[in-house]
Amino acid sequence: MTRTLAARLRPFATGAVLVGVAAFLAACHSSGGQPSVAGTTPAATASPGSATSAAGATATSAVPAASARPSASATPGGPVNLVLTDAIRGQLVAAAARLNSLPASAYTGLVQGESYYGLDPATNTYWAGGALNPSPSSEQAQVSVQDDGGYYIFQEAAGGSWTASAEGLAGTEGATCSVHVPPALVALWHWPAGACHPAGA
Repeated sequence: MTRTLAARLRPFATGAVLVGVAAFLAACHSSGGQPSVAGTTPAATASPGSATSAAGATATSAVPAASARPSASATPGGPVNLVLTDAIRGQLVAAAARLNSLPASAYTGLVQGESYYGLDPATNTYWAGGALNPSPSSEQAQVSVQDDGGYYIFQEAAGGSWTASAEGLAGTEGATCSVHVPPALVALWHWPAGACHPAGA
């Protein structure tokens, strides 16, 4: 009698175990079986100014929409380091080209690894620094990036447009900066104190 009852109950116990396993697998499948990865998108603010982008300007990383100025790092009340988008790169190239009385197409973009971009909240002014790549087809552009044209400082007040200043010779042979990047931003960019371009630029 006992043996017969145990034989009858065994299929029910096995079925209950299988139902439990199936429920567990379904729960794992519905959650993807992996932990979710949190993604954050920096808040964007409207970009002051609307200078035209230069043809051929390139970026070194994936970037948000052209109108965004997302914060990469910040100190409360201090300067903010920003992501340099394709659109902003184009605006900087166009500003330097205007300074040199050349079309933006005379340059292919900014030199990779020598570009900086940030905001000084104290004055609500955007600052940037960069060297330009001249187009191989423009002799004037190639001449323009020598000596003082080896590095440019850009500034844009909120609601204004970018202005460029050639600072390639600053710090050599007694030459000084004609514009002064806020010291806190210079420190954030890891430039030498009081400099208007990165070391070695």
